[in-house]
Amino acid sequence: MHPTITKIQEVVAKGDEAAIADLLAEDVTFMPPTYWKTWTGRAPVAAVLGHVGQIFQDFRYRRIMGDGNDWALEFQCKVGDLDTVGVDLLTLNDDGLIQQFEVVMRPYKTVGALREAINARVMTDARFLEFRKALS
Repeated sequence: MHPTITKIQEVVAKGDEAAIADLLAEDVTFMPPTYWKTWTGRAPVAAVLGHVGQIFQDFRYRRIMGDGNDWALEFQCKVGDLDTVGVDLLTLNDDGLIQQFEVVMRPYKTVGALREAINARVMTDARFLEFRKALS
């Protein structure tokens, strides 16, 4: 297994923003499951993923599929008292850093709960006034 994939399994559930940032390309793109927009850039993406890691409870990866630069990491966790399953779709660049990070999740009710929880968190994080420029 690629070392970046091994490491992301260790850090994403902890919400360790600095450790997550170390695995991201400078111009990484992140497509969240909560809305149809894309975050671009290491600092904003690491911040979003750090907050998500603090929201998810009992997070664990169930299956890892992939090879080379393309990977799918199936996970399960809770958002509040709601269960969810999802998949992190990762594309690595030639340096082994995450270039593209897309998340798909179900069920719809849990995705809505995640959207509410993340919005509440970023509203209190002053960096997101600047990070809004990274959203397209």
